[in-house]
Amino acid sequence: MSSSTKTRKGPLSHPIASIPARGFSGLRACLLLACLTLPVAHAAEPAKPAPRMISIDELVMLVLQHNPGLRSGQRTVDIATAGVTTAGAIPNPRIEVNTGRNGTPSQSAQAGNVLGIGVSQFIENPNLRSARVNTALYAEQTSLQVLSQIRNELVGQVKLRAYEYLLRKEEALAAADALTLLQQIRERVQVRVGTGEAGKYELIKSDAEIINAQQREQAARLQIQQAAILLNRLAAGQLPPVWDLDAQLNEVTALPQLEVLKKTAVQSNPELRVLESEFERNQSRIAEAMASRLPGLELRLSQIREPDVRQDIFGVSIQVPLFDQRRGPRAEAIAERERTTSRLEGRRAELIQQLELSWKSVEIAQVRIKALSEGAMRDAEAALRVAQAAYRFGERGILDVLDAQRVLRSVRQDLLLARYQLQASLIELDTLAGRYASPN
Repeated sequence: MSSSTKTRKGPLSHPIASIPARGFSGLRACLLLACLTLPVAHAAEPAKPAPRMISIDELVMLVLQHNPGLRSGQRTVDIATAGVTTAGAIPNPRIEVNTGRNGTPSQSAQAGNVLGIGVSQFIENPNLRSARVNTALYAEQTSLQVLSQIRNELVGQVKLRAYEYLLRKEEALAAADALTLLQQIRERVQVRVGTGEAGKYELIKSDAEIINAQQREQAARLQIQQAAILLNRLAAGQLPPVWDLDAQLNEVTALPQLEVLKKTAVQSNPELRVLESEFERNQSRIAEAMASRLPGLELRLSQIREPDVRQDIFGVSIQVPLFDQRRGPRAEAIAERERTTSRLEGRRAELIQQLELSWKSVEIAQVRIKALSEGAMRDAEAALRVAQAAYRFGERGILDVLDAQRVLRSVRQDLLLARYQLQASLIELDTLAGRYASPN
């Protein structure tokens, strides 16, 4: 029996034994890799927690509960309220006690201890007290209006950031759809290149477009995370660990008339209310400066006791405005009142112009949305379908398909931006009208 026959009947007579020696190491490596990856394939992946769906109103409430800037504004109101109590406080009476000794007795006086007791009370000018209390009350009102202004701007900022978050989600979805479409196009290109119907350049061009699409998708996903971090920062980090917005970028909001918005803004805009409170406060400061020329009078009652004599003394003291007639504080208050008046008139006129500008922005965004969604978007989708069909039949090249796909992506991006601009303009209108200033 030949050696080859023994080899076939020996213990190595297995189908693997017929593989050449140079391929055996590669086979062992494949088997080892399969053994290593087998447990991973069957291992159960940890389930990700479902995100908590939050509406925009719930998001606003969370931010209002935890925002540090709003809390600081509330503490400012508490300080101003305490200032009202301070301004209305009544001056405390003053008690004086003097003691000594009469050491030079005469025929009419006896030697001994001397004791003096006195009580004084300052009676404030009622006009000065009333003006000071009014100044503190207007300061409290100003702090309340500043708090409303902070709340109004904060709610507008939260809503704007929320729609920016929705915009980033839509951009990521559009980037993912574009990437999927490019991958399908590449598969067709690869088939045509493999059969020789197209050159390798088309495959290289498809690969380059896919790389760019992957980068756009990754950038869009990172921008989603960035928008979420900005929202969580406004809420002082108190948002749930995993959350998502239960809203749509293309939500339709009822738009009131421009004249109604102007009237509402003039009456309810918190910035105008702050300036009006400042004006009233300056008026009260003028009255306070005029009344402070005669701050009040001081009543004194004292008693001096000697060994043989008791003296009861009653006195009144009043400050005479001979040199200081409080002209400086009065002039400062008048100048501050005029400055506040100029700011109030200028801000009121500027507010009307801002409302008209935002109203025009809403109209522009609505026109763009209608033109893009009803015209350009449909035309771009139809052009892409025609280019794909022509490419399948060999009538067009891959560059035509990629150009059509690029046009569709650009139109879709413009549509998303127009929808975001519409929401941003509507939020700006509500902010200018002071619709977010109320705690409710």
